[in-house]
Amino acid sequence: MLKSFGTVVAVIVLLAGAAALGYARWSRPIAEGDAQLAAGHLNQAIASYGAAEARFDAIPATRQLFAADYNHAVANHLWALYAQGRFDETIDKAERSPEPASPHFFAGCAFFEKASVEEKPEAMLGWLTRAEEELHKAVEAAPADWDTKYDFELTTRLAAALRKQPKTPPKQLMQLLRPPSTSGKPAKRVG
Repeated sequence: MLKSFGTVVAVIVLLAGAAALGYARWSRPIAEGDAQLAAGHLNQAIASYGAAEARFDAIPATRQLFAADYNHAVANHLWALYAQGRFDETIDKAERSPEPASPHFFAGCAFFEKASVEEKPEAMLGWLTRAEEELHKAVEAAPADWDTKYDFELTTRLAAALRKQPKTPPKQLMQLLRPPSTSGKPAKRVG
């Protein structure tokens, strides 16, 4: 009886080890993407994360079974796209990304960047409004994230100021956030 129990345990341990090795090999593109991202090679990281996501997409059950790894790959993929300035791709990817990968945060930041380079005030306000909507969703999804709260607050204030003064040139946009001086002269700086 003891011998058969030991055999069963040994077989289970062997199968678990084989499964762990198989998953490590199957998820190698995630590790490669992480290494490329850490080295600053964003194009290679994007390719590796894309390969990893394709593997998850080929077997949809793995997205739930290994959700943490899937969300990690998608979040890093979004970050790499954003860091490269590929804002349209970031927005498109965020639309079909899982909530734990912070898609609303990345989409909101991408919309904000698109607004910051827009020359026409009406179009700029449109991009800022989209950024505001996405960052609001990001704050709802992660209420403890102070970076998201700050970005949302900045975007909201900027959009509100632009709504009040819609003809503001793009280069003077950030000046809308400064409160007007009541004395008429600039504040004295110390230090």
